[in-house]
Amino acid sequence: MNLSAATLLLASIASAAAKNPFVFRSKNNAKARFNSKLLSKSRRLNDEAEEVEVDLTGYSVMFEKCQFVKAYSDDLAEDEDSETVLATTRFIIFKLCAGSDCGSCNYNYGEYMVDLDEYLAAMIEYQQELQEEMCNACDENCQADEEEEEGDEDEDEDDENEDEDDEDRRRKLVDYDCDTCVNECDFYENMNDNGYYDAADFLECAMIYDPEDDDGAALYAGPMCASNGEKIKIGVFSDEYCYNVEYGKSVTDYLVDGDGLTMQIYETTLQATYDSVCISCVQPEEEDENANDDANEDEDEDEEEQAAEVLELCEQIYQESAKCENAHGFSSGYENNADYYNQAENEDTVCDFIDSIKAGSYDSEGEISLYGANSSFSNGVKTTGGQKFFLVFFILGTVGLGGYAMMLHSKLTKGGKAGLSSQGGAMA
Repeated sequence: MNLSAATLLLASIASAAAKNPFVFRSKNNAKARFNSKLLSKSRRLNDEAEEVEVDLTGYSVMFEKCQFVKAYSDDLAEDEDSETVLATTRFIIFKLCAGSDCGSCNYNYGEYMVDLDEYLAAMIEYQQELQEEMCNACDENCQADEEEEEGDEDEDEDDENEDEDDEDRRRKLVDYDCDTCVNECDFYENMNDNGYYDAADFLECAMIYDPEDDDGAALYAGPMCASNGEKIKIGVFSDEYCYNVEYGKSVTDYLVDGDGLTMQIYETTLQATYDSVCISCVQPEEEDENANDDANEDEDEDEEEQAAEVLELCEQIYQESAKCENAHGFSSGYENNADYYNQAENEDTVCDFIDSIKAGSYDSEGEISLYGANSSFSNGVKTTGGQKFFLVFFILGTVGLGGYAMMLHSKLTKGGKAGLSSQGGAMA
């Protein structure tokens, strides 16, 4: 494997970037503009409208599907060096389910489509914040517990109970296990030294191989849909916008550190954006350390302070998405807000497009599928009644035409023999 030029430049890059030379190597401005065009009509405000706040506190985010879609691109059409005018865009379909149980998402829910980059930017930020909070709590409590056990085994029982109460209050915000979090956080904080790059470093298309004087072509890494849309992974692409996937190539074959050692991809954070995702849109309240001292405060004031706030993650992906809400009885959307006229005008189109993607109208590479879901996806979609009818019709029609052709052939053959026999008798 050739050492890439990107790797050789590590010594001259700032320390934060030096640990991963592939971060943000190329800009996605053209792709961002293209993707924005596909979604803008479905979520644009009136020119004079202010942003309307939608109460999402009664809902939870559930990942549904990742999908490639190839569509016409003005930028590629104007590029003389481009071999195609079709750009591969990547969308996420997600739901907002009522309550905290995404398993019962059958009514009063919304279905949405958002650009993969927008989805990952918001979701990764959320997951990284959770990781940071967990590690801070782990470092504060679990490390302290170990030191106390080693140096002060005779601690008073009342003090122990007080420490346990403090720890319980912190656990309300983040969930951690002292038996595992110390090693987990140590690995996460020293990921590069352990031979890993975080998959989150490749959210933007980044060059991973520069052939320099070789005859090969440059290669890039970026997020892509995988496993028939059920997963997201970091893939290899042949262009700087990560439009064209290089199937059969693995990104880890091109990742090396400053010493030329092969690096792996840490996918835990990325996996948390799609694997069994069900995230409440209620912003967790920070625990008030002085809550016990304020027990006599007015109850009305307490209720006002405890009013639920919407999780920023939910706000971000909701505002950026194309929406299908009325068809599913979603009760908290833009339906009754006149400022969002485009939302109402385009909702049927959005719903139809989302349904077509879920039904398998596009294959795993983003091409239009002539055979529907059954050719490329294994998500349980069955052949429709209409498809069965036409299939049987064409089969029976083909059999019937074949039988008719055989009948004509038989008549023509018999007629020819009879004619020759008649001619032969006259000659005799």
